[in-house]
Amino acid sequence: MASAAFNALPADKAGIAMMAGGASEWHESDKTARFKALALPHLDDIYTLARYLRRGSSDADDAVQECYLRAFRHFETFRGGPIKPWLMAILRNVCHAAPAGQGRLVFTDTHEDDKVKPIWREDDDTPEQSVVRRAEANTLQRLVGELPAEFREVIVLREINDLAYREIATVIEAPIGTVMSRLARGRKLLRDAWIAAEGEGEVR
Repeated sequence: MASAAFNALPADKAGIAMMAGGASEWHESDKTARFKALALPHLDDIYTLARYLRRGSSDADDAVQECYLRAFRHFETFRGGPIKPWLMAILRNVCHAAPAGQGRLVFTDTHEDDKVKPIWREDDDTPEQSVVRRAEANTLQRLVGELPAEFREVIVLREINDLAYREIATVIEAPIGTVMSRLARGRKLLRDAWIAAEGEGEVR
């Protein structure tokens, strides 16, 4: 579970601080509470990105835990503003440091499939169409996972995590123009792959 990332944080230090009564311990307790209040709401989004950048759910769990541990360790360097891009930048660094061969996505569980919809299709409300949408979501996830890394990450950050261009630029440490260029190229690659999948009967 992605929530395991918080099991490694020093949550028990709050009680220790109260018994010790020292200023540094109180500061550490406050740091832990503030970090969890700011970072915990974004845990699902961080985990979703990790699943696209790493191979399988277990590797995503490891990446998310390392991300949150690093973020907590360096929380003093966070200068305010939205914390989500800051967390995703850390996660990206964690994933890029992974061993070779872990750069493409292989989904091993699909309990979140209904949350991911083809970005160029209208929603349908009939039960029959909901079955079709689920199949389309599976195909879309696979196609996104097969994109080259530089296009895959910006597609996930924009279309799934709903980050602004400037926030994506912060995460990938690139100019906004590069973000827009990669998004345009990634969307074209994704549409071409979708059309090819339709031709092969993967999408109905």
